[in-house]
Amino acid sequence: MARSNVFLLFLITFLSLVSCDSNRVFDTYKSVPNKWHKDSIVSFNIAPPDSTNAYNLFVNLRNTNAYKFSNLFLIVEMQFPHGKTVKDTLEYRMADPTGKLLGVGYTDVKENKLWYKEAVIFNETGNYIVKIQHAMRENGKVNGVEELIGITDVGFRIEHATKSN
Repeated sequence: MARSNVFLLFLITFLSLVSCDSNRVFDTYKSVPNKWHKDSIVSFNIAPPDSTNAYNLFVNLRNTNAYKFSNLFLIVEMQFPHGKTVKDTLEYRMADPTGKLLGVGYTDVKENKLWYKEAVIFNETGNYIVKIQHAMRENGKVNGVEELIGITDVGFRIEHATKSN
């Protein structure tokens, strides 16, 4: 009986936290196999919410303590419905100066919500595609990190820009 009460309490708490997220418009994750290969692209197909409001865009990541770098370089590409493509190389801090991983989470899995673009208006009709791949390199080495260890999930999130985070 006690086990079912704990589960019920957890379920109610979880649902109330999720339902309070009124900023969320789009929020999904895709799992990364044991290692994120440098040529592996995580892709999201997005039907734009509307063409009149501004939205903030985020890359979401889940990582474990196996992630050994203090930063993360990503290549994020947004393909617009009518052929335009915007490609950005982004750098994010993943650990503080002591080496402690940043992010939210009580276990060894940390969740990071990383800014991508602010106040974006989806003014083209049709689906947008967002592609994300890592671009990590070790100091002093020319070739990129072939297989990045410690990233478990890559996500993409769209929020209303007019509401506070």
